Amino acid sequence: MVTGSAREWVRRLQPYRLPSDGRSAFETVLTFGLLVSVWALMWFALSYSILLTLALAIPAAFLMVRLFIIQHDCGHGSMFTTAKWNDRVGRVLGVITLTPYDYWRRSHAIHHAGSGNLERRGIGDIDTLTVQEYLALSNAGRWKYRLYRHPLVMFGLGPAFIFMLQHRLPVTALKDGLMSWKSVMATNLAIVVMWVALGLLVGFKAFLIIHLPIMLIGASIGVWMFYVQHQFDPTHWDHAPEWEREYAALHGSSFYDLPKPLMWMTGNIGIHHVHHLSSRIPFYRLPQVLKDFPELAEIGRLTFWQSLRCVPLALWDEERRQLVPFRAVRDRVAGMAVAA
Repeated sequence: MVTGSAREWVRRLQPYRLPSDGRSAFETVLTFGLLVSVWALMWFALSYSILLTLALAIPAAFLMVRLFIIQHDCGHGSMFTTAKWNDRVGRVLGVITLTPYDYWRRSHAIHHAGSGNLERRGIGDIDTLTVQEYLALSNAGRWKYRLYRHPLVMFGLGPAFIFMLQHRLPVTALKDGLMSWKSVMATNLAIVVMWVALGLLVGFKAFLIIHLPIMLIGASIGVWMFYVQHQFDPTHWDHAPEWEREYAALHGSSFYDLPKPLMWMTGNIGIHHVHHLSSRIPFYRLPQVLKDFPELAEIGRLTFWQSLRCVPLALWDEERRQLVPFRAVRDRVAGMAVAA
């Protein structure tokens, strides 16, 4: 039984917010070391079997996701005790994860500040229309939105586009000021240097066979994790007058209860409702929060198999106050077509 308001939970979670520099450094070095080891193993395996190399890309991709979560915590200022080290480590990891640190940190902060607010959609989140907004679109507009929400685009082409292309020259970075633009350009330059160096070391063909699958699989895993953290039933959305950040954080974010090995690989980010409620908690302290407050595990809990049911959820029904699939409005769209 969950007791206390969402704001009271923020107060209760205060003691978990202090990071340990030693533990944070250990987690960073361990994750990077494991990724380098698997990458080297893929290079070795390439002489014997391309299939084995591609199979090893899966654990390497999960380790890439874990590095992204460490970078993510640096962006929240929760990985190290000083802003200087959070920013230094975050920027270096951004080169590996193909994510310009300063630019991404800003857009992600906007996501946290307005998550679940129907008036603040569209920055740092997955575009979600209400039923009424969808019905107001032209036929071409509806097909465009349906294409965007198609699983092959959402979890395949979309992640590849975001991490490989959109992060290289995000249009919004031009509007965000010099810092965001410098972050993007510096990250791009460092990526080119790193990739050329690795290509010269192992051969450019081998580099692409090894590294491209890691990045593509890792991008898809990352987008999937982000998707199920907010696109689930029952989640919470509200208009600005009634919207409350703490309540939306606790009830509009899921607890993705994965098996422990996968929870470790994904940096415990599945404990997302706690993270949104108190983003300054380091990722390695999140399991302790659930251990100390098991009632929080009752909120928004999703198992892996349950999360598969989230895929069709594409529209927010303001009357029913829940996400619904396209088929829920199929008859209304057909009726509008007949009337036209």
